[in-house]
Amino acid sequence: MDNYRHFAHIVVEGPIGVGKTSLARRLVTTFNGEALLEDADDNPFLERFYQDPRRAALPAQMYFLMQRARQIQALRQTDLFRSTFVSDFLLEKDRLFARLNLDDDELKLYEMMYASLALDAPLPDLVVYLQAPVDILLARVRKRGAAYERPMEMNYLKRISDAYADFFYRYDASPLLIVNAADIDLVANDRDYQQLVEHIRTIRVGRHYFNPLSIAL
Repeated sequence: MDNYRHFAHIVVEGPIGVGKTSLARRLVTTFNGEALLEDADDNPFLERFYQDPRRAALPAQMYFLMQRARQIQALRQTDLFRSTFVSDFLLEKDRLFARLNLDDDELKLYEMMYASLALDAPLPDLVVYLQAPVDILLARVRKRGAAYERPMEMNYLKRISDAYADFFYRYDASPLLIVNAADIDLVANDRDYQQLVEHIRTIRVGRHYFNPLSIAL
């Protein structure tokens, strides 16, 4: 019997293009868990948002809020002592994007809806925050080739990246692992990935950093 901690709920977070969903899926397999993933492809307003942010920001944001509310409700109804759930979002991320993209009146309406939903997400046992420079984020977005992301600009990614950095500078609600994902491949490189998993298994409290040199295959 090992001394590794059982994680009931792991969250992988980070800006667009950093690889959080791909890593979350791999962690699900490693920890024999279940996935709780956001589905941007289902948001019918997202392509319109990237084409015309001013007009489509509010419906795009409200759709994501309702989607995440349903997912959080499903999580609250599960037995977190019997399995490991891995998700690719913190609920607080929704507000981060709302504050970036909505004007003052829209943000007031959003906050009213947020409050009315009485959301109470369980605190994760661990948050893995992935970081990478903006040029790398944009290259990864372009590589995955989602049609609705084609209009995305570097300036928008920089604003998102800066907002994440500011948020996690203050974050202390759960144990936090900050990962420099610029020069490692946590999906295709098994050595990089196994190093990360071994580091995760040792974490119990506090703030931690993972910044290894990439070991190319």
